[in-house]
Amino acid sequence: MILLSIILILIFFIANIMMLLSILLSKKSFMDREKCSPFECGFDPKSSARIPFSLHFFLITVIFLIFDVEIALIFPIIFTFKLVNLLNWIKISFFFIIILLLGLYHEWNQNMLNWTN
Repeated sequence: MILLSIILILIFFIANIMMLLSILLSKKSFMDREKCSPFECGFDPKSSARIPFSLHFFLITVIFLIFDVEIALIFPIIFTFKLVNLLNWIKISFFFIIILLLGLYHEWNQNMLNWTN
């Protein structure tokens, strides 16, 4: 028990010494102040908020979020393969994939996937 407490105290001191050394030896300058500021969509937070925003950038972001959520919804379908019978699982999977493909087709027809607009 004493050995364990000595080891824990030693680990505590080594961790604190390493943190102190990293603080003392780090190179900080006036130019690093920009790294600590919030960064949002390529805009400078210290400038005027009334600048034009690319609507196409927003649409690409929404498409990314939709397909990101889609991946989160596909994983449970994979895990339910053993729980339901094969025919129902295939129907549910195809229905879900058809909805996603129709959404992708609609985005393609609206030229949302072309960056050159």
